[in-house]
Amino acid sequence: MVNPKLAQRMLRIHWVLARHGLDDLILATHLFRPVRFLRPLTPGGWMGGRHKPRGERIRLALEDLGPIFVKFGQTLSTRRDLLPEDVADELVKLQDRVPAFPVEDARRIIESELQQPIAAAFRRFDDTPLASASIAQVHTAQLNDGQDVVVKVLRPDVEKTIRQDLALLYELARMAQRFWPEAKRLRPVEVVAEFEKIIFDELDLVREAANASELRRNFDNSPILYVPKVHWPLTRRRVLVIERIYGTPVGDVAELRRQGVDMKLLGERGVEIFFTQVFRDNFFHADMHPGNIFVAPNAQYIAVDFGIVGTISKADQHYLAENFMAFFNRDYRRVAEMHVESGWVPAHTRVEEFESAIRAVCEPIFEKPLSEISYGQLLLRLFQTARRFDMEVQPQLVLLQKTLLNIEGLGRQLYPQLDLWQTAKPFLENWFKDRIGPRATVKRVKERFPEWVSQAPELPGLAYRVLRDAAEGDLSLRWRSPQVDELRQELRRNQRRTVAAIGGAALLVSGAVLAAAGRLEDLPAVLAAGCGALLLAAAWL
Repeated sequence: MVNPKLAQRMLRIHWVLARHGLDDLILATHLFRPVRFLRPLTPGGWMGGRHKPRGERIRLALEDLGPIFVKFGQTLSTRRDLLPEDVADELVKLQDRVPAFPVEDARRIIESELQQPIAAAFRRFDDTPLASASIAQVHTAQLNDGQDVVVKVLRPDVEKTIRQDLALLYELARMAQRFWPEAKRLRPVEVVAEFEKIIFDELDLVREAANASELRRNFDNSPILYVPKVHWPLTRRRVLVIERIYGTPVGDVAELRRQGVDMKLLGERGVEIFFTQVFRDNFFHADMHPGNIFVAPNAQYIAVDFGIVGTISKADQHYLAENFMAFFNRDYRRVAEMHVESGWVPAHTRVEEFESAIRAVCEPIFEKPLSEISYGQLLLRLFQTARRFDMEVQPQLVLLQKTLLNIEGLGRQLYPQLDLWQTAKPFLENWFKDRIGPRATVKRVKERFPEWVSQAPELPGLAYRVLRDAAEGDLSLRWRSPQVDELRQELRRNQRRTVAAIGGAALLVSGAVLAAAGRLEDLPAVLAAGCGALLLAAAWL
């Protein structure tokens, strides 16, 4: 049975699309094809929605639909190579120019969170928002000590809207799993669950402040990235106060060139920042769209908005690094092997066939700058390859893939001649040396040495107990494995089936003897034969 609230939300989505003259998106679906002739009668036809430019209509519809749809538009806005120019120009406005909510609401939320009047917390508070996005908006202010800051405030009732949209996404994901053959490979429910965790983390501004502090420590005194300082005394769950930064938006390429910023260096530093965060720190800014990135005249990046950050497991980090290195060296055999070893493709995959498919996708894009690579065609080929080899989506890597796409999209805007592969390869080579070489071994020994020293006094006692148990025959090995447990359960099931079969056979033998006797005076002999059969079965067991 369909949830009434979800049905209401679905109708609302259709209504917004129609009101903004995007009826074609609805009527293009298989369900509505038979009634396309009714298009002149739809709201988009008689409400004048189609009179505005296409890109503006799409942007306005996403704004009306709420935070999750705006996030989707922000992600698309970083990929100008995949969008018509008019649509890309409009979606850029979703990065920090979403319609603001009333300043009265902002003041009420701030005073409620801080438990004091704004006049007491700040020397100056500007009512006009500096920027407004899907989750929150930002006001400039000045602390009582004269420091310039920005105050980030969550939108009123934003959590309620997000929960409605997530419930709808879950419902659609579950329907996809039931009726769409590709769903098993794409794992839509797990992807939505990962997105739910990410989006709700973004609604806690204390968590965002902690993320900013961690990134600031990781890049302390770095020439490539600056992270503003959090003002903790005035930071709460719905209010974040952080140092105000000054720089040029990374998307304003004309202004950056006018200032004489080295665009090649800027592009290379963007790649370096990504790989440093992922492989050195295992803690990366995962919302690096142009609205969250600024540039200083010395080509130093300045990051804001730390609501979405990502980490990956040590195993995934290792597999990713190995894959990147094999890819940069054009060792497609190793790429295929690593995908099988990591479990990203099924174990039964033929490595030779997978290697050949990867080579066909990747070889044409080597030794080309970003400006000469058709990522639309590349993505299409990658999806076809994934489908052919039953490659499953890895939900824990979705955030990383999104970030990499953002970085690559920025690179195309800043310096289209950038060779992404050659820029990243030296970094990964150094990372492998630090992780696997002699210096890494010495470093690990130094790190573990205090632990070993603290455990050393216990070693003689442990050795004595092991030798004593072995001499007395009391030494036992306890081994737990999911596979062994499963095998044990299967053996138990087989044993129960065998008991039932033998018991049944014994009864059949008794019945056969009884039928053969056919006389009452032979009953003692029949009972004896039946009992003998049962005893024989018990003895066999």
